[in-house]
Amino acid sequence: MLRVLLILWNSFKMALQELKNNKLRTFLSLFGITIGIFCIIGVLATVESLQSKVQNDLKSLGSNTIYVDKWEMGGGSEQPWWVFMKRPYPKYHEMYAIKTRSDLASAVTFSIRNRADLELEDAVLTGVNCYGVTEDFNKVVTLDVGYGRYITESEFQHGAPVIILGHTNAETLFGTPERALGKNVKFKAKSFTVVGVVKKQGTSMGGWQFDEAVVFPYKRMASMFTVEYSNPLIMVKGKEGFTSTALSDELRGIMRSIHRLKPREEDDFSLNDINIIGEQVNAVFGSINLGGWAIAGLSLIVGAFGVANIMFVTVRERTSQIGLKKAIGAKSATILTEFLLESAFLCLLGGLIGLVLVFLLTKLLSAVLPFPINISVGTLTLAISICLIVGVLAGIIPASIAAKMNPVVAIRMK
Repeated sequence: MLRVLLILWNSFKMALQELKNNKLRTFLSLFGITIGIFCIIGVLATVESLQSKVQNDLKSLGSNTIYVDKWEMGGGSEQPWWVFMKRPYPKYHEMYAIKTRSDLASAVTFSIRNRADLELEDAVLTGVNCYGVTEDFNKVVTLDVGYGRYITESEFQHGAPVIILGHTNAETLFGTPERALGKNVKFKAKSFTVVGVVKKQGTSMGGWQFDEAVVFPYKRMASMFTVEYSNPLIMVKGKEGFTSTALSDELRGIMRSIHRLKPREEDDFSLNDINIIGEQVNAVFGSINLGGWAIAGLSLIVGAFGVANIMFVTVRERTSQIGLKKAIGAKSATILTEFLLESAFLCLLGGLIGLVLVFLLTKLLSAVLPFPINISVGTLTLAISICLIVGVLAGIIPASIAAKMNPVVAIRMK
């Protein structure tokens, strides 16, 4: 064990000595490793953080959930737009039909969305997102009430003039969310009592954006807006143990029955599976990662040649030292190990410089983007592993040449 530690220490000292004696040459040779690690870890950290953000936003839309709509999410359909325009919009009574007929649904809710101005005395918030929802909405969609309470079943049934206010809206109007509870605000000259404030969710890339929204009982909001022009939507959450595919198949049969479609008629509705959208997102991010690896791979190859060049020069400069070591009993395996470790240390040094640059990049991007960029432990481990592997591969030929040297011939060489 002591011998191994001694070899490691000697290799580390030789790597530092090489850097000290030939700063510019070593830096230029390691620059490819630095750029390679910067590209790989930079891309992985950014993509992982973005993917995590998007997946969390998708989860907020509901896990194992099907959205029954006239439109298809993602815009990938081959159908012309006018086909979707001719479709009927989802209707309130269809939600109850699904509740009655479905065996796989654990919760079904209906929602509409529109915009209106929110008024409090002299303060006005324009174009606020308004959601009119039914009882099971919080069972399907992640809606955390941080202050106050959720709308009661009685308030839903009677369309009571109560609302749940978004966290950002509450802070803007009342200073703190707690102060909003029990206060009255106006929409379309009608007064509403704030019974709850949404827990702060942060910036969302799409989705419901509850921080800047207002949630109404569906019946109350339906009396204020035309439902047909308020993006009506039915959301169905599946029971545990059943796949979204099975739920989608069941819903297709129920909706076709409700719309009285003949066997050969095409669907006049869309079933948007949130899980499938998540899989599509993962596929996109996988392609981005692949592109980052391709770019970084070229940089690493260039960097590996640079490190190999350093090691060839180092072996030549230390030829007499190698011969002397072998003459006094050093084994070929020891010489081989020392040079491989030195090569690995040099690559690791280049990688550390790349990681420092990535760290600075994450701080910059986190301040600009609507989500934080984090470098995971797995990504750091990957970076270190790549450096060590590239170092060993770059140094294997020079190290082998050094290990096979004849001590007598090596000592005589200058």
